[in-house]
Amino acid sequence: MPLKQPSFASGDSTADGPHRIVIVGGGAGGLELATTLGNKLGRRGKASVTLIDQARSHVWKPKLHEIAAGSMDVGLHEVSYRAQAHWHGFRFRVGQMIGLDRERRQVHVAPFIDEDGVQITPARSFGYDTLVISVGSQSNDFGTPGVAENALKLETTADARAFQRRLVSACIRAHAQHEPLAPHQLQVAIIGAGATGVELAAELHRATRELVAYGLDRIDPEKDLQLHLIEASTRVLPGLPERVSTSAQQLLQTLGVQVHTSAKVAEVLPRGVRLADGRQIPAELVVWAAGVKAADFLRDIGGLENNRLNQLVVRTTLQTTRDDNVFAIGDCAACAWPEANHGQGGFVPPRAQAAHQQASLMVKQIRRRMAGKPLANYRYRDFGSLVSLGEFSTVGSMMGGLAGRGMMIEGFMARLMYLSLYKMHELALHGFTKVSLDTLARLITRRTEPHVKMH
Repeated sequence: MPLKQPSFASGDSTADGPHRIVIVGGGAGGLELATTLGNKLGRRGKASVTLIDQARSHVWKPKLHEIAAGSMDVGLHEVSYRAQAHWHGFRFRVGQMIGLDRERRQVHVAPFIDEDGVQITPARSFGYDTLVISVGSQSNDFGTPGVAENALKLETTADARAFQRRLVSACIRAHAQHEPLAPHQLQVAIIGAGATGVELAAELHRATRELVAYGLDRIDPEKDLQLHLIEASTRVLPGLPERVSTSAQQLLQTLGVQVHTSAKVAEVLPRGVRLADGRQIPAELVVWAAGVKAADFLRDIGGLENNRLNQLVVRTTLQTTRDDNVFAIGDCAACAWPEANHGQGGFVPPRAQAAHQQASLMVKQIRRRMAGKPLANYRYRDFGSLVSLGEFSTVGSMMGGLAGRGMMIEGFMARLMYLSLYKMHELALHGFTKVSLDTLARLITRRTEPHVKMH
């Protein structure tokens, strides 16, 4: 029996009126773009700016590992899309993009179902003159057995919160039981030693010890708590310079993290991980942080060209190759980077700095389109990469795109530059005054509350 297709009600955009700009995806690039366009065009009635996202609030994705560890209060950092829209001259509509009619220039959005299974909004369509797809990326499990059933991922705020709740529950359960700990108890396996995996391992090392200090005195963190970082490559942080990787791995091992390199995962089990060489690593919690791909729905969306990672292929103007009215930015876009690999070429890496740069260019591109002017070409500027190891250190390579002549930095200066990346994102969303006041409020709150979330 064929599935019944949803009927799409007309959205808020119409064919009449100002230039219709629809942005799908409220990540770092999408929300910055909507905010800037709303301020510059939406408030002045020069364009209708609509942001569509399947979540109701935004959290900067590089912060998810801190939420998962319980060391960041998400309530102090999340941005309500609806409030942001009200303050900055654009409209927000909740829902997930599921289709694209390029001939009619319409984006199809699925019904929004809340946490209780209740339908809040029906299936709708939104018309556009310019469409920007900025839906980010997700982890790639490469079809590994058991991942969907037994592993947690850190792709959304809800994922990070779910991991944090399970971590706290695991510690309380171990503290309350009278029998000895089972081999898998209080063992955490993190699959993938890219930036997310490495940062999560370091953050968990500190957060779990603070958690245990709050009355869970029957747990010995040095003896009972164990972190395993599993990487198929020969070293951690395989996408960064080797000296950065070496420094990070040495610090992790100093902290007691068990680093397993050249270790390909064959299966995720209910209580652990089985490697391709037959070894098994017991674990109560398994986090899959390996691999990156774009959302599966982009694989066949409106006949647009994509690659094997589901990314939409774009030209140097950030326009998709088959439709000048559709742009893609951020992790979901496959944008050529001729200077990569010492001039041999490649693609712009999935980094927050790329999304920020592309969002800034898109403001100019849209204004040029509206004025009938030719579009500019995007050129990625690689300022390097930084990896935070929590309170212990920050390591990275600056100016990474200058023919490989990167400068390694670590310690306080690296930590300061890492924090400045988040502040730049906040400044793009809120401006100097609000960011200054929010930062001061967080510093005060930090002194009056536990440094780790307890529930």
